Amino acid sequence: MLNSPRTTTTSAPGTGPGTGRSAGPDQGRPAQRRVPVAVSAADPISREGAVSQLRRHPEVELREESGPGTVSLFVEDTLDEAALTRLRRVVRGEGVRAVLVVGSMRESELLDVVECGVGTIVWRHEATAERLVRAVLAASRGDGDLPADLLGRLVHQVGTLHRGAAGRSGTPAFGLTSREVDVLRLVSEGFDTGEIAGKLSYSERTVKNVMHGLTTRLHLRNRAHAVAFALREGYI
Repeated sequence: MLNSPRTTTTSAPGTGPGTGRSAGPDQGRPAQRRVPVAVSAADPISREGAVSQLRRHPEVELREESGPGTVSLFVEDTLDEAALTRLRRVVRGEGVRAVLVVGSMRESELLDVVECGVGTIVWRHEATAERLVRAVLAASRGDGDLPADLLGRLVHQVGTLHRGAAGRSGTPAFGLTSREVDVLRLVSEGFDTGEIAGKLSYSERTVKNVMHGLTTRLHLRNRAHAVAFALREGYI
């Protein structure tokens, strides 16, 4: 019987025989956190379609039910009162973050959705697997992710409804600092954190701290809700 050539291997410190650990290629790398997602839809075909899209991606861990720390993905063709009630119950009652995939939405429903605590919306005709995963990851971080046309409609709608607020005498009960107003104005125009930091000559950490501070202080759910608040109060 032929003997195989002997090879000499060198183990990294703290690995190899007797240590109980192996020096594999991923040794020392932090494991990627998977985002738990529960899918809810008005019909089984829509639900299975969304589940099938998400199942391909390792960033997502599918769950049967929503709960703390879970992103709840709602698939709706249109929004009715029953759908809005489900959104309110899950987001406000259970404290989860949500993504809404919807076929159409009236302007009167947009502000209702945002005030439910939903800051991530995807049009059904744009709901590819990659788009859904991007929306889920944004929601898990607490970021808003609205289609450009919806963001424009939100700004126009709330600005029109509350244009007179800028001329009110006195200071709103919950004031915003000039730095917060500057950041929110750029958020409302669709800029991301890096772009806002560049325009205001801040670090990205500063922009994130500003957003975290005002959403925490004013009990706002996400960026879209913060923009809606600032528009209502006449700041932007």
